[in-house]
Amino acid sequence: MNTKWSVLALVVTLAACSSKGQVRDDSFPDPARAYPAGGTYVNLDNLRQYAPGMSKPQLQSLLGTPHFNEGLWGVHEWNYLFNFRGSVGATPIQCQFQVRFGDGGVSTGQSWKPESCAALLQPAPAPAPPPPPPPVAETPLRISADALFAFDSATLADAGKARLAEVVRSLGPRVNEVNLVVVGYTDRIGSDAYNLGLSQRRAATVREYLVQQGVPAGSIRAEGRGSTEPLVECDGSNGTALVTCLAPNRRVEISGIGG
Repeated sequence: MNTKWSVLALVVTLAACSSKGQVRDDSFPDPARAYPAGGTYVNLDNLRQYAPGMSKPQLQSLLGTPHFNEGLWGVHEWNYLFNFRGSVGATPIQCQFQVRFGDGGVSTGQSWKPESCAALLQPAPAPAPPPPPPPVAETPLRISADALFAFDSATLADAGKARLAEVVRSLGPRVNEVNLVVVGYTDRIGSDAYNLGLSQRRAATVREYLVQQGVPAGSIRAEGRGSTEPLVECDGSNGTALVTCLAPNRRVEISGIGG
């Protein structure tokens, strides 16, 4: 064989090899020849189970008979015409699905026309979980300053020590996990500067005693707010009656106790 014919034979051989295993759009049959006409509505769960390596009987059991009169033996392609409906009442999407088989009748690959149909097999994304409910604001533990201190004093009374020790006992094993904020308040009797200082000293005293009872010092912050944020106003009262009426405003609040 001369060189010219050898080169020609080589080109033909390479062309045949390169085309083997490739599926061009024109290799799909005309959808108008499908039987039943218009194809079928495929079970997506069954279609998702297909994978190369399945035999023709397995594929037929899974997807049914091909739609283009292709036999069981001696054929290397099965073609289907499937319809997909994205939602109830939506216009169906029509796709051609082709499975290729090797000499042993075992599937070696598949193609879609159009290729975008392959995305239809992807399960619909799960709906986003609902946002978590907003955290419930913790109500601070409110202790009357009169139960902790003598009037106009920042020194803990014995009853006050007992009350704070009870607070620490209620924390139990959580005592090393809490983050507490101790806020002191006074009534409006006296100057703002004096009341602010008194509330700060009382808050610091409570913090120091809680530390003595076992709460880590780094877990407690203390601050005073003077006569701000009153709970009662007591307009029209004076003297002893005013002091008594304003008692709810003299308090210490501890946040972070939780449940």
